Amino acid sequence: MNLTEKMKKNHKTSLWRLIAKSLGEKSGKDDREADKIAIIRLLIMIQLIVTNSFIIANAVRHWNDIDYQCQSTQK
Repeated sequence: MNLTEKMKKNHKTSLWRLIAKSLGEKSGKDDREADKIAIIRLLIMIQLIVTNSFIIANAVRHWNDIDYQCQSTQK
């Protein structure tokens, strides 16, 4: 493995460590199980962000949604 490959692997490892730590306390019996738990937490967070984004986008889209249809009155 050359120096560039080692740097890429080290960068991915440190990035994964930061993501895993930001999700909360480490859980699990060993590192492999802790990684699986962190992946599940990450998927839940992504789902939460996507869902909230759609809710906000819908609220903004319909912010001033007024029905301007005039009803004619018959005399």
